[in-house]
Amino acid sequence: MNAIGAKGIGEIALIGFAAAVTNAVYNATGKRVRDLPITPAKLGFKAKV
Repeated sequence: MNAIGAKGIGEIALIGFAAAVTNAVYNATGKRVRDLPITPAKLGFKAKV
């Protein structure tokens, strides 16, 4: 938001972006992630050592 409280025109398109990405991850993996950032650990993958 700027000094008068208005949003830029490009910011409106970003509102649903995170929801779209998390839904795509759910469709691909079957695991629901409810907080960002989405990491392999949150999806149940073990870290490589």
